[in-house]
Amino acid sequence: MDSQPKPQLTPQQYLAWERQQATRHEFFDGEIFAMTGASREHNLVCGNAFATLHAQLRGKPCELYNNDMRVKVSDTGMYTYPDIAAACAEPQFEDAEVDTLINPALMIEVLSDSTEQYDRGAKFQHYRTLPSLQDYLLIAQTECQVEHYVREASSRWLMTEYRSLDDRIKLASIDCDLLLRDLYERVLH
Repeated sequence: MDSQPKPQLTPQQYLAWERQQATRHEFFDGEIFAMTGASREHNLVCGNAFATLHAQLRGKPCELYNNDMRVKVSDTGMYTYPDIAAACAEPQFEDAEVDTLINPALMIEVLSDSTEQYDRGAKFQHYRTLPSLQDYLLIAQTECQVEHYVREASSRWLMTEYRSLDDRIKLASIDCDLLLRDLYERVLH
């Protein structure tokens, strides 16, 4: 058994290292966590959500980012890569590299067996500390199920579950709608 403590990195050391990597890694409390690959269904659902929202955001003051935009949760020090993030008004970034968003209004995670518990629990606990975050979606990748969390007050969140392909989700933070039928195109038959 290895009794040597793991070296703890500072956020600055992590960012310097991460910006040189070919793959993505999350960071929290001095530790780095490798991101794993995604399934076909995961990629299709992410692509469908991004395409649907991107089309609705044309000409609006919001920016939509795919899973390569790092997000910093300033209050907890976590660096993460949500599947989709959006910022409205003026996107804010941690530094001049403009690769770490600090004020997302919307974040979307597509659930997988390996990440579902984390995305619902510890990760959402971090996300809830972001004052800018208004909408959080958890999307199942192999069944028609979306959980939509909306910030109602500074510390209160309302969850609505959608299970029909005909359901439409209103994302007030970015003034867009998501039809589940569009999310699950080519995934559910």
